[in-house]
Amino acid sequence: MDRIDRKLLATLQADSQSSLAQLADRVGLSSSACHRRMRALEENGTITGYGARVDAGKIGLNLHALIDITLESQSREAMERFERAALDSTEILECYLISGVADYRLRIAARDMADYDRLHRDCLARLPGVSAMHTSFVIRPIKAWNGYALA
Repeated sequence: MDRIDRKLLATLQADSQSSLAQLADRVGLSSSACHRRMRALEENGTITGYGARVDAGKIGLNLHALIDITLESQSREAMERFERAALDSTEILECYLISGVADYRLRIAARDMADYDRLHRDCLARLPGVSAMHTSFVIRPIKAWNGYALA
């Protein structure tokens, strides 16, 4: 990956709605060269997709939580069962295998505390192999993820 690829990726992270001509101009390439580089980055898996960032509050998701999960067992089978269940849940926004006291960290969003209670009962409490669950509620975001530093 060269300097131009990094500039292309940084520009796409900042604004993926730009036209190909605008993008090419920003990175100093012709449209066809820019398109070839984008295709190559897509084909090699560097670019994994495109999407819109949505304001959670505007769609009614005002309660955000981080949940640390400890499993009863760290066997391969137990972890695979848990991970499949997390992947299958549309209400779990993110799931990370982590080091430290807990085994996994989940991120969820709910409309309010009543909705979180429903989510807890219908989704989180049904995850397989969980021995402990510790929830921290987000008071307010300070810095949201906005792309990788590509300097």
